[in-house]
Amino acid sequence: MAKETILVIEDERDIIEIIEYNFAREGFTVLSATNGEKGLEIARAKRPSVVVLDLMLPGLDGIEVAKRLRQDPATREIAIVMLTAKSEESDVILGLGVGADDYVTKPFKMKELLARVKAVLRRGPLHDEGPTGKRLELDGLVIDKAKYQVFVGGKEIPLTLTEFKILALLAGAPGRVYTRELLLQKIQGETFVDERNIDVHIRSIRKKLGEENEYIVTVRGVGYRFKE
Repeated sequence: MAKETILVIEDERDIIEIIEYNFAREGFTVLSATNGEKGLEIARAKRPSVVVLDLMLPGLDGIEVAKRLRQDPATREIAIVMLTAKSEESDVILGLGVGADDYVTKPFKMKELLARVKAVLRRGPLHDEGPTGKRLELDGLVIDKAKYQVFVGGKEIPLTLTEFKILALLAGAPGRVYTRELLLQKIQGETFVDERNIDVHIRSIRKKLGEENEYIVTVRGVGYRFKE
């Protein structure tokens, strides 16, 4: 069904083979590299839709690979799904902070990895995030990005500009995890917000959303995401 190309950058050959087998069955074209330098070379040449990136690579580690992918105009729109051990919480935060779209912890189930990759593909490129003149309608919740209005149960709720921007950003990429730092970077252009106040704004948004506040999900130790 899917005809997307993914690039797996992973130093364990057995993991690469398992990913290659399962993704090929789903219709993906799978490329692979066992180190960061080769992975970057393939990413620039082949422009895959998604990079599945192990953080614990020899030599050039996954964080640096993610940084370079985002800094290069030729690769900055490629989605990144990180593979990380459960104990590497600080690396998860760093990875999401430099622009990774999502992460899966090792050991992982292949169904979960497939679901994560398909989810980031559905979201589209990073530059499509934020208020873009679109109207998002969910059960009981409407976000009008053109008019900067939010409705719950048909009634408009009074969000501040900063609150609206946070909600619209999260809702624009359901399932994608945002660190507090990344949220701050994305909304900082027009309004001044201290990173320490992101949690305060999230609490305020949830209170105003009432019964619809379950759409904003806390990712412990990392940040927030919008429920898929």
